[in-house]
Amino acid sequence: MKSDIGWEYWRTFLAVAKTGSLSAAARRLSLTQPTVGRHIDSLEAAVGAPLFTRSQTGLVPTATALALVPHAEAMAASAEALKRTASGEAEAERGVVRLAASEIMGVEVLPSLLAPFHTLHPAIVMEVAVSNQQENLLRRDADLAVRMVRPTQEALVARRIGDVPIGLYAHRSYAERRRLPAHPAEIFDHELIGVDRDAARVAGLAVAGRALTPDLFAYRSDSDLAQLAALRAGFGIGVCQVAIARRSPDLVPVLPGDVAFGLEMWLVMHEDLRTSRRIRLLFDHLSGALSEYARAAAPTGHEPVVRPTH
Repeated sequence: MKSDIGWEYWRTFLAVAKTGSLSAAARRLSLTQPTVGRHIDSLEAAVGAPLFTRSQTGLVPTATALALVPHAEAMAASAEALKRTASGEAEAERGVVRLAASEIMGVEVLPSLLAPFHTLHPAIVMEVAVSNQQENLLRRDADLAVRMVRPTQEALVARRIGDVPIGLYAHRSYAERRRLPAHPAEIFDHELIGVDRDAARVAGLAVAGRALTPDLFAYRSDSDLAQLAALRAGFGIGVCQVAIARRSPDLVPVLPGDVAFGLEMWLVMHEDLRTSRRIRLLFDHLSGALSEYARAAAPTGHEPVVRPTH
């Protein structure tokens, strides 16, 4: 394979692989469809093998293309990290910072914490990657990350923020229709909201000695935001961060003294970014703001905190 293939060709290849069509890739990249087609033709000539086959549903990556996708994604991450690094000098209070967070943290918690920071530092642009899949900080998929599990990778600067309490809740409308459980064992007589296929997220958790498994849930979704929406709609009983639930007077705690969970919260960045002023500024700001968030959500009684064992 020729080694002088420009990044723009690999960027086009990745867009076609993800969208499944030349036209969709062209729209994503703000290119014309003929240009996208020429890029793929040039890549196939350089690789010496076809990269896509046509089907009724669009363009399907070949085995060769699938083997190349992870490498193209690594190139894309490096290119984005290069752009972010070049967007501002190390000592400048300007440029781009990419922050990764889970669905709940990215949508329900971080916006109110990031707004004051932007007021103080308007020249710092924030990219927020919201996903329950952890971004690879070593590969520089993101500059900072808020994680709800202890980081295990080396070459990372990690600060433990504290514990985030999580409890069971139901909407007031559900509580008016159904008598809420008075004992943990009664929870299984109710409509429960939980995971769908990601059973690992509830592995090791039990209520009244009964393991929580997806088959117990009447509303199943692996999206935390979808679960929260169902909870707020009055579908049934589900989990929610205590601090988020306290914002809504219509969310009623269920068995607060008997069933409670806790997640560790960590703020993480790559150790090479410690000298970047804009990244350090956001790291320090979030460290303080998230610590306050965790303290404000601390249980007011003596509720037991049961941690997942996985």
